[in-house]
Amino acid sequence: MDPNLFYWKSQGQTFISRLQIWVNLLDPTSLLSSDAEIQSAHALLESGENQHEKDGQALTLSLSSVHADSGAALPLVFRPPALLPISAPLVVASFLPHSNVKPALFWQFLLQSYSAGFNYANRNSSSEQGKKMSLKQLLLIAGTVSYATCAGALPQIFINRLGVRSAPIQTFFRSIVPIPLSAALAFFNVFTVRSEESETGIQVFDSSGNPLGFSKAAGEKAVRETALSRAALFGTTAAVPNLMVLLLQRTRPFQRNSLLVAPLRHISVAFVLGLMIPVSFSLFPQLGTIRKENVEQELRAAADNGQLYYHRGL
Repeated sequence: MDPNLFYWKSQGQTFISRLQIWVNLLDPTSLLSSDAEIQSAHALLESGENQHEKDGQALTLSLSSVHADSGAALPLVFRPPALLPISAPLVVASFLPHSNVKPALFWQFLLQSYSAGFNYANRNSSSEQGKKMSLKQLLLIAGTVSYATCAGALPQIFINRLGVRSAPIQTFFRSIVPIPLSAALAFFNVFTVRSEESETGIQVFDSSGNPLGFSKAAGEKAVRETALSRAALFGTTAAVPNLMVLLLQRTRPFQRNSLLVAPLRHISVAFVLGLMIPVSFSLFPQLGTIRKENVEQELRAAADNGQLYYHRGL
């Protein structure tokens, strides 16, 4: 078992502890570290050496930048600390009340493409070590991005195609519909991009960290948990700013000065997204558990304490 997973096993089994860890790990300054520094930090953890402050820095760098299955440094733009700086402008732009369909499709395409790349880079890749991306996986990602792009632009498509001029109906399509739609598309993006984990299974471990084999049941559970956490992230990011703006638009200051609405919406979207990223990452353990009766028959005998462990991915 990778040292990153051993750390999550000992320190990340409650929501509060995971939240505290992720708040620390999402520091964007870690993006300035080179791949050599990241590998050195990971090697330090593997060696088990304790160098006090340096060891703490190495732990942070390893947890935030190293894939726990391959042991390799994650691509810079798909590391967890890069999620907020890169996705915030894309999310804000995708929630804008566009005047026609093309800008809505453009920003949805960028957002869904980045989400698919992030989901794929941070998947559980234990069954794929030494393999290149298959044509099937490439087509699946392309299809996911295409479908989610069109679906994400549906509110604007309806407004334009139906020639909606009524303010209440426009408000419904632009402020209410995006809430469940954003959550559903985030769930769909994770579920389809990482569907191979459910088909081939992911590696499971005993309580000592020894690999026991591959489990499709654990793969399904890992994908489902991650999809739910991502739905919570984007659903909440859509809900809070939109509902807040709807309420504030009824107050006298905002009725007198409608120009306040746009900057308030942009700032609140970025703010809620920033708050929700560590919360969503913490909803489920990075090192998940599955009861032995829920895994394949050949793995049950190896569960020494009634459960097995698996890397959930992110």
